[in-house]
Amino acid sequence: MKIQDAGNAIKVIIADDHVLFRAGVKTALSSKKDVRLIGEADNGQQLIHLLKHLQPDVILLDIQMPIMDGITSLPEIKKLYPHIRIIMLTMHNDHSMISKLMELGANAYLTKNSDSEVIYDAIKTCYTNEYYFNDLTNKALLDGLRTKRNNDNFVNTEVKLTDKEKHILRLICEEKSTKEIADMVDLSPRTVEAIRDKLKSKTGAKSMAGLVMYAIKAGIIENK
Repeated sequence: MKIQDAGNAIKVIIADDHVLFRAGVKTALSSKKDVRLIGEADNGQQLIHLLKHLQPDVILLDIQMPIMDGITSLPEIKKLYPHIRIIMLTMHNDHSMISKLMELGANAYLTKNSDSEVIYDAIKTCYTNEYYFNDLTNKALLDGLRTKRNNDNFVNTEVKLTDKEKHILRLICEEKSTKEIADMVDLSPRTVEAIRDKLKSKTGAKSMAGLVMYAIKAGIIENK
């Protein structure tokens, strides 16, 4: 594949043991000038080795692979390269698995029969806004919330948030980017990031998915 030479393009690596699926994604992304596929891997072990030489912005990571699967690879990659966005790919829409992976640090979760434009949109959204939520992930997170509702170690709903913190948390749950939130509340992007980090610290949430579940459990946003 001839790769577009675009310095500002989002750099992507795909890790999947199905060659035909990789070829399909590669073909779909080749027409996008703002996305550039820089590498491919057959399994998680190969992917981690590849990351020593290549620095992607986003990884498309299959859950089921030989040698080292995506579930094992995800926390390892997040520990080594916390700023890389990871989009999990699977043939199944198992809600308990989605919730688990989002809590482990996945930035999005897509089924492999997703339209190529959905994959493209997820890549762009994760790169810009850190997370890509869709109906599948939202329902899974709500299911995860119901399962863990009685777990005292899950989230602490007794913490006191200021009105500003609650407002920013609602905007985060609406998938607003840091810049969009900064413009809406008249703060600098850096201040918004600091408030987001403080929200995680105060609520005990380890990820954006955890913040969303906290906001629902605490009644800050509606559980529909």
